[in-house]
Amino acid sequence: MLKKKEKLSILAVALLMLFAVAPVSNAMHVMEGFLPVTHCVIWIVICIPFLVIGIRNIKKLLDNNRKTLMILALTGAFVFVLSSLKIPSVTGSCSHMTGTGLGAILFGPCITSILGIIVLIFQAVLLAHGGLTTLGANCFSMAIAGPILSYVIYKALKKANVNKKVTVFLAACLGDLFTYCVTSFELAIAYPSEVGGIGASMAKFLGVFATTQVPLAIIEGILTVIIVIGLETYAKDELKSLDF
Repeated sequence: MLKKKEKLSILAVALLMLFAVAPVSNAMHVMEGFLPVTHCVIWIVICIPFLVIGIRNIKKLLDNNRKTLMILALTGAFVFVLSSLKIPSVTGSCSHMTGTGLGAILFGPCITSILGIIVLIFQAVLLAHGGLTTLGANCFSMAIAGPILSYVIYKALKKANVNKKVTVFLAACLGDLFTYCVTSFELAIAYPSEVGGIGASMAKFLGVFATTQVPLAIIEGILTVIIVIGLETYAKDELKSLDF
């Protein structure tokens, strides 16, 4: 058991070391000052209920089984790493993976919202990636909306007895893509097109990021499956306690 925990710790450290060499970027998180003040406030308010429930769920989770703390930390590191690595997109913009599908699968969307907002705060402060004024919008798209879809897909496919690896892949992949759909919607309602309004604006934003985001979502799905295989090897008891 001790050796398994040591190997799990090494895996977490490896993820953090990968983050240490991640480039500074202004990736697809909505950048500081880009949204109107009213939009910033509205998105923060929308996020609050999920965050409150998430804090309660984490407390309950750790009270019931402290052994899950290592997996929770590993999941947070996974989100940190993947959402910090950028891939150049068209028109001088960037795309990146989210990593939140793993959290949604293991812990549910509300706990994932806490992991996500912690990551977003660190990225905004330390990497100039995203922003504090746009924290609510970024939190909702990456740490709430995407994870909710990942969670729903995972539960539905699990109930339908679909192969677990396929289930994990689809949940992580589609959750990533949905994050960018929501981000495009946030940008579209803030800056509707003069011709075609919000719908036309959203189509433009989706088109900008589709070129890089589709392959990134596939890569994220594969990476999530690999992490899950590692956890099944070294943390079976902890996964059982999570009903995985």
